[in-house]
Amino acid sequence: MKIVCVCGMGIGTSVLLKMNAEKALEALGVSGDVEASDIGVARGMARTADIVLTSEDLAPEIGEVPSKVIVINNFFDMDEITEKLRAVVAG
Repeated sequence: MKIVCVCGMGIGTSVLLKMNAEKALEALGVSGDVEASDIGVARGMARTADIVLTSEDLAPEIGEVPSKVIVINNFFDMDEITEKLRAVVAG
């Protein structure tokens, strides 16, 4: 499973989200390749990813991609990240 975590610059909050998504995947017992990216690079990466995690304001900028785009409201909230990933990996 390939997951792309996206923020505006790709060096701050996306890295935080990447680390929390990796913890969530571990808690769910799912292996995956999680990468952090800025919005420009993410548009290309999202074409081959299974899941894109990003904020509400950046989600529309991802555009039409085959991956599942999930909006994370609080990048620090492990419960939110875990539950939203669980809904996708379980279904």
